[in-house]
Amino acid sequence: MKPETVSLLWTPGTHEPLRLALVPASDGSEQEVLVGVHTGEKFSIRDGIPLLLDELKVSGFNQQYQGIYNRVAGLYDAGIRLAATLAGGGEERFRGEYLRELEVQYGDRVLEVSIGTGANLHYLPVKAAYFGLDISWGMLKRCQRNLKRWQLEAELILGNSEELPLCDEAFDTVLHVGGINAFNDRAKAICEMIRVAKSGAKIVIVDETAKMMQSLDWAPSVRKWLQEHGERFEAPVGLVPEGMKDVHARDFAKGNLYCLTFRKP
Repeated sequence: MKPETVSLLWTPGTHEPLRLALVPASDGSEQEVLVGVHTGEKFSIRDGIPLLLDELKVSGFNQQYQGIYNRVAGLYDAGIRLAATLAGGGEERFRGEYLRELEVQYGDRVLEVSIGTGANLHYLPVKAAYFGLDISWGMLKRCQRNLKRWQLEAELILGNSEELPLCDEAFDTVLHVGGINAFNDRAKAICEMIRVAKSGAKIVIVDETAKMMQSLDWAPSVRKWLQEHGERFEAPVGLVPEGMKDVHARDFAKGNLYCLTFRKP
């Protein structure tokens, strides 16, 4: 791992700085791990991705959707392309509706929370340093393959959006697309995005509206979700802490998605 990346990582929850170390592997070689500088707590690195997720704390909706995304990772991109085509305009136009909200400048650090398969990176300028976190190992591996195919780079992290294993005020832009409607604690996730954003950074949050879910309510599981948690399918403006600037929410994609934007003072 790059030293500059390690300098941005913290232990989840406790926010302890980390350092790289070499430890013996089962085959007698040495492998890199991340170690807490004070406690010595160790975190594995697998295929270049730091595993900064406390699996024992993954529960409720987070655990449910972690499993779903692990299972559908291989089909996810094709499904999104089909949905974008049916919505009209195709994937580039669909993603452009919210990516145009970003203000990426040369040399910026951009964090995508719940990066999934990394498809947004395919439409963003290459002049920035990109970081992506997801709770699903399957999605991160698909993202890694996509990045290699597109000849793009991003630092990927396995972690929980409600306990970002990242230091304070590290990123010039923070993006989240899809997933927050089903987070255990949406308010905490938003506060975490704010914590890791620099002063003046723009935060962009996108997810499905009730209109989209209603088009799928022929499925019993979707119908049950709408009945029990219908309030989640609207832009969570009320969960944005007081003091944030330029708070704005709008629907797009024929009302099937919302885009919430605001700026950290």
